[in-house]
Amino acid sequence: MPYVVEPMHVDDVDEVSRVERECFTTPWPANAYRRELRENRLSRYVIVRWVDINAPRHPAVPEPPPPEDAFAGVRRAVAQVLRPLGLGDRPGVRDGGLLGFAGMWLMFDEAHITTIGVQRSMRGRGLGELMLVHLIGQAREMGAKRLTLEVRISNNVAQELYRKYTFREEGVRKRYYSDDGEDALIMWSDRIDEPAFQSRFAELRQKVIDRIRAAAPPSAEAAG
Repeated sequence: MPYVVEPMHVDDVDEVSRVERECFTTPWPANAYRRELRENRLSRYVIVRWVDINAPRHPAVPEPPPPEDAFAGVRRAVAQVLRPLGLGDRPGVRDGGLLGFAGMWLMFDEAHITTIGVQRSMRGRGLGELMLVHLIGQAREMGAKRLTLEVRISNNVAQELYRKYTFREEGVRKRYYSDDGEDALIMWSDRIDEPAFQSRFAELRQKVIDRIRAAAPPSAEAAG
């Protein structure tokens, strides 16, 4: 009963909205996601879902391979680890419960992570980190040099995750959150196209894969 990360589609939006209501007091309207998916070519949204690898499924239509870049070797090596676990991009595999979602926008050579959310009952299993890793890889493929995001001043768990991936505080947005007026930290990563980051990224990516592999799989009831 593994996990799979795959692109978000319009027909995922209702499930995304359900999970988002567990995560945030001011969730996006469903139509905002639909508009992003249909109209914003510089956005990338992904979901993570539970998939029963023993269930019969229709074969997926293969996608063309991405262009070679500094992360290509890492992706190939990780893919060999992910396939037995049911992790990674597998278009067409959509039979499990949606557990989380994440997204970003590309702005020139910067990628802005807009949202990451995980179903409450599934937190602490590494799913948020798995989606963050996926977004970082996509940002590199899209030509981004750095990533940025806003995070609540009080959200220490998220801040620690981002710091693992070299994000650090570079400013504050006062009263950024409309529900309670809380400030947001503005965090930026190191340059993701440099060898030091690539080496760290490969190591951290492998660690989260190993962590998920070692964890007890969730039940179908928890994942649904």
